[in-house]
Amino acid sequence: MRIKFVNNLLFIIALILIPLKAEGEQHRAITLDEAILIARTRSVDAAVALNELKTAYWEYRTFRADLLPEVNFNATLPSYNKKYSSYQQDDGSYTFVRNNYMEMNGSLSVDQNIWATGGTLSLNTSLDYLKEFNGSNLKQFMTVPFAFTLNQPIFGVNDIKWKRRIQPVKYAEAKANFLSATEEVTMNTITYFFNLLQAKENVAIARQNLANAKKLYEVAKAKREMGQISENDLLQLKLNMLNAQSTLTDNESSMKSNMFKLRSFLAMSEDVDLEPVIPEKVPSVQLNYEKVLDKAQENNAFAHSVMRRQLQADYDVAQAKGNLRKVTLYAQVGYTGLDTNIKPAYGYLKDNKVVEVGVKIPILDWGKRHGQVQVAKSNREVTESKLRQETMTFNQNLFILVAQFNNQLAQLDIAEEVDSIAQKRYNTNVETFMIGKISTLDLNDSQNSKDEARQKHVNQLYSFWYYYYRLRSLTLWDFNKNRSIDADFDKIVKN
Repeated sequence: MRIKFVNNLLFIIALILIPLKAEGEQHRAITLDEAILIARTRSVDAAVALNELKTAYWEYRTFRADLLPEVNFNATLPSYNKKYSSYQQDDGSYTFVRNNYMEMNGSLSVDQNIWATGGTLSLNTSLDYLKEFNGSNLKQFMTVPFAFTLNQPIFGVNDIKWKRRIQPVKYAEAKANFLSATEEVTMNTITYFFNLLQAKENVAIARQNLANAKKLYEVAKAKREMGQISENDLLQLKLNMLNAQSTLTDNESSMKSNMFKLRSFLAMSEDVDLEPVIPEKVPSVQLNYEKVLDKAQENNAFAHSVMRRQLQADYDVAQAKGNLRKVTLYAQVGYTGLDTNIKPAYGYLKDNKVVEVGVKIPILDWGKRHGQVQVAKSNREVTESKLRQETMTFNQNLFILVAQFNNQLAQLDIAEEVDSIAQKRYNTNVETFMIGKISTLDLNDSQNSKDEARQKHVNQLYSFWYYYYRLRSLTLWDFNKNRSIDADFDKIVKN
């Protein structure tokens, strides 16, 4: 009985001893929430998502600027010419004359796109100066105090109208993509975090198993000398110890690899030894597919993508139809003045009117433009078919994901209970083996069950969080707090 007591005491001490870390290493416990927060601000994936948002933001700002009046100044200061040029005389013959003059001009215009018609309306003012250096030394000023100019395509597609319909949807899609990308950063973080957590658990299990195997082997050698166990059982326990040593080495290598991946993803120093903390609590929510689908259709980038692609297909058809014939109206109404001095050039004004209608209608193009219309229509039909199929696939995948998530909470509870039971069973079997009441096969079976239960518990925990954030990324909705996931995009892109 004394030997049994000593052996049991040694075994308990071996179980509770924890290997000491090397001095000088930097250790940091990190929770899942901390890892997610760091990844959203420092990871490369987060930086890529932010830059894509900035690109979309400035594209949208450019579109908005096109709708506002634009002020332009054009000038030539100066232009000097001293050359010969051909000149046709009254009898029809040509001669060369010498030019020697300088000119300067400047114009200021306010241009406004007309949203309703797709044309352009401009208010212009200009000043031209001409100075001759021949014998006369003549100088002249020509002024246009103000003039209204209209440039209006007729029958063609109204690009401004279509941009006003497409660009807001495109920007809304970009914002939703950014929020989804942020949630996908979270999902990647969860994967790296739980890979390291699983590796850490495997190392801890392997160390515990090796310590147990060594102790059991020492006890078995003593029992073998007393004839209490067979040589086969002794060899099996030695084999278990060697396998435990090999498993520990493999698991330590895997842990280092997963540690490096998480640190790299979080942009952290390689000197930090991360200690992932197992999440103790999970949101206890049950999801309704109809509600999840409504939120996805309302917020997800896919819904905006469907609308944008449909509008783009309609625009392509309208553009192809507009190319069947082209008619452009150009009109300018204003006043102009001419004098050798600048002040009188603004005092004696005359009407300045230009009206011009340009027409381009194909008489014979061998059906080219008609074919372009048919191609655009066919492409639109293909797009509509693809969108219907993609929508069905999206809804189906969402339905499956909701079912998996609702089932996962129950699976997690079961895995947690199995883990606890398997650990207790193993501890009991170790004690039972030491008094010789079970075989090594039974002990090995309980150890394998314990290890598998622990690994499955961690895997089920990972699956829960992955499904949870996957649903958040698809719906942009926080189901735990029952509110939408949003951001101050103006502040984000300007930082």
